Amino acid sequence: MAVAKPTSTPLRGRFLLVFAILLAATAHEAVAAAGGGLSIGINYGQIADNLPSPSRVSSLVRSMQVSKVKLYDADHNVLRAFLNTGVEFVIGIGNENVSAMLDPATAQAWVQHHVRPYLPSTRITCITVGNEVFKGNDTALKDNLLPAMKSVYGALTTLGLQGQVNVTTAHSLDIMGSSYPPSAGAFRPDVAPYITPLLDFLSAARSPFLINCYPYFAYKDDPAGVPLEYVLFQPNAGVTDPATGLNYDNMLYAQVDSVYAAIQALGHADVDVKISETGWPSRGDPDGAGATPQYAGIYIGNLLRRIEMKQGTPLRPAVPIDVYVFALFNENLKPGPASERNYGLFYPDGTPVYNVGLRGYLPPMDESDGARTVVHLFALIAIASITVILS
Repeated sequence: MAVAKPTSTPLRGRFLLVFAILLAATAHEAVAAAGGGLSIGINYGQIADNLPSPSRVSSLVRSMQVSKVKLYDADHNVLRAFLNTGVEFVIGIGNENVSAMLDPATAQAWVQHHVRPYLPSTRITCITVGNEVFKGNDTALKDNLLPAMKSVYGALTTLGLQGQVNVTTAHSLDIMGSSYPPSAGAFRPDVAPYITPLLDFLSAARSPFLINCYPYFAYKDDPAGVPLEYVLFQPNAGVTDPATGLNYDNMLYAQVDSVYAAIQALGHADVDVKISETGWPSRGDPDGAGATPQYAGIYIGNLLRRIEMKQGTPLRPAVPIDVYVFALFNENLKPGPASERNYGLFYPDGTPVYNVGLRGYLPPMDESDGARTVVHLFALIAIASITVILS
């Protein structure tokens, strides 16, 4: 019986062509997953009714090559959308849930539900318990904060996740009683009794101290007295700390070093300070001096350049600043002045509010997770087919 000769070369070529096309379609995701992103974080707030789906946001963030995202909750849809992307996550427990975390069983259930199922596919590295707790007047919340943090940390320890996931909380800069000059930084007298044991915990757990810093507020409150160049990282003579002789050419670094000084004054030199929020609004109310797209673009653009330089503050020059920019999108339902709704780098449709060189791409609404799954499936089939043919 005659046997037809195999036509391996054309068939092999067709499979190689399919593979090449599919490889090109998935290459961008592979680059992002390989950890080639910027060492910058972005706050992903969702107080809005017009934001794109988390799966589309995942593509946008990865197209920007941003490597870290901070949430104010532990949204399952977001965490699922970033599976196997290599993007690092900070997730949050809201102020309204802090008291519930005092119960170890509740804390463990929260970690089992919101953290453990996603590791290691989604890189959750930190949990913030509460946000700007000492900004308000809720005494019970202040009293419960550290015990809740310890309870969550205990749950992580029970599940073998300590060291892999940090526990901390984010503070408003108004916890400072003094911030000028930076070497005289000190916490407010009413806050210091809470901060002292909190620092002991952060030191023992090797967790960072998070601070939300907004030089914009200083400029808005006193535009005649605060040099615009100083808050926008533009060339200026700077301010020299008379006690240390260190020169500061921007307010953000001075604010961070004042926090370091306050921490050191309470006996700790072993706790790192990270900037959990900083940004500049592109629009504000009539009395919102400086809230323009131009100034917002200058602030964020110059900040990004400092981050790319791996620059440290004058007090800690060898430690590159660790920053989470606020925020990814304008959020149309945020209460307060107009500026609160206009901190985003992007409008909800993916259009940049201003250009700082972060070329993000928001996929169209019909680019579903299902479609991407099919692409990956065909890629796997193509790889398997090639392996069989070439063997």
